[in-house]
Amino acid sequence: MERATLMAHCGAQKITRDELALVPTPLGTHTHRPVPHHEIVDALVETLGFRQIGVHKMEFAISEDGNKCFGLIELGHGFTGARFALGLRNSHDKTMRLALTVGYRVFVCDNMAFNGDFEPLLAKHTKNFQLTRAISVGIDDMQRNFEPMVEGVERWRTAQLSDAAAKLIIYRAFVEGELEAPRHLDRRVHDLYFNPQIEEFQPRTTWSLSNAFTSAFKELDPIPQFKLTGRLAAFLPRVGL
Repeated sequence: MERATLMAHCGAQKITRDELALVPTPLGTHTHRPVPHHEIVDALVETLGFRQIGVHKMEFAISEDGNKCFGLIELGHGFTGARFALGLRNSHDKTMRLALTVGYRVFVCDNMAFNGDFEPLLAKHTKNFQLTRAISVGIDDMQRNFEPMVEGVERWRTAQLSDAAAKLIIYRAFVEGELEAPRHLDRRVHDLYFNPQIEEFQPRTTWSLSNAFTSAFKELDPIPQFKLTGRLAAFLPRVGL
């Protein structure tokens, strides 16, 4: 069984928290102050600790030049079969806003799903930006999504899907392009759903289909994987899930 959630190739690389502190941060200007990746992680861990939320695992990936960073912070508590997790993104070169999203990691297949796309913490890295305050507000917003997320997962576990409905959703996602995903993943999602290797996903339910998508996304590089997993959270409600 594949265990990696953050995959790194095509120039991107996985990196530890300690190594993240060694990534150089470009000099700022009078209007733009890049926030070092490791300072954001440190502030997140500290803020979570103040709220009595432990960290179970962390994974990070950076672009070849070190300017872009994506991370996954798996929390120490969750719900049946899954843990809550925070997705993090940051850039030094103005290509992405500093942002968080809330999600969960499924134990049995070690995949990741987001509750929504990344929510920006600021418009740009200005010299007056207060990282600790922004992180605190962001974590509070994330916590408010925990209970609705659990309720949504429980509905999906019991929601039966006909084979025709599942095929139509996959068709809309890839052939009609509603998910804006690489077309080659359509066969992978189909196989994971209709020929599941994991007993938990053998029932024909919305939960199984969602995990077929997120499991297929693990084949992508880290940056498109994070973006596509976020888009999936908006796509599934559009198709009635």
